[in-house]
Amino acid sequence: MKDKMYSRILFLTLFALCLVFSLQVQAQEPYMDFYGESLDLNNIGMGFLGGWAVANLTIGAYGWSQHSGQQSYFHQMNLFWNTVNLTIAGLALYSNLGADYGLLSGEELMEKQLKSQRLYLINGALDVGYIGAGFLLRHLANKYPKNELRLRGYGNAVILQGAFLLVFDAVMYLLQRNMRVGFTEQFSFVPMQDAWGLGFSFHF
Repeated sequence: MKDKMYSRILFLTLFALCLVFSLQVQAQEPYMDFYGESLDLNNIGMGFLGGWAVANLTIGAYGWSQHSGQQSYFHQMNLFWNTVNLTIAGLALYSNLGADYGLLSGEELMEKQLKSQRLYLINGALDVGYIGAGFLLRHLANKYPKNELRLRGYGNAVILQGAFLLVFDAVMYLLQRNMRVGFTEQFSFVPMQDAWGLGFSFHF
């Protein structure tokens, strides 16, 4: 008799654990899908940045070898700058493609996405600084005649690259933000029937 009772208790316990685990997995799936889409968007962005870098490396190398003076320095800086861009894009893609987020909670996934979103915003502020630095180089060219061509060429290149990155980071930030807003809007607070407080519902 006791053995049957213990067996029933064990069965009910295992059943309850399986049910809880199943509910947790089902609750986790929307967050995993959301974060996976966020990573896919980042990968597309990094692919675009890498393509821009490769194009600038190719054109920069050719222009550096074919031109002289200010134009040569312009292409030279574009080549140097996009060596860094290509490295950043490559490392980001490598990290994203190897990301394992299956064991993270919904809160952790949302926090990781928010950090990525904020990073684009921070980079956008840096991009404004790059553009300002480019104009500063052009301004300094008037004060240093011996380096005028170099400063003007470098300044124009920095302004171009800064402007591109500003647009890129702004677009990526807005896309990530809109994705997050769209996801969170699926949640809504509704009054609980026959109880005090609010209920939390998710709409697929």
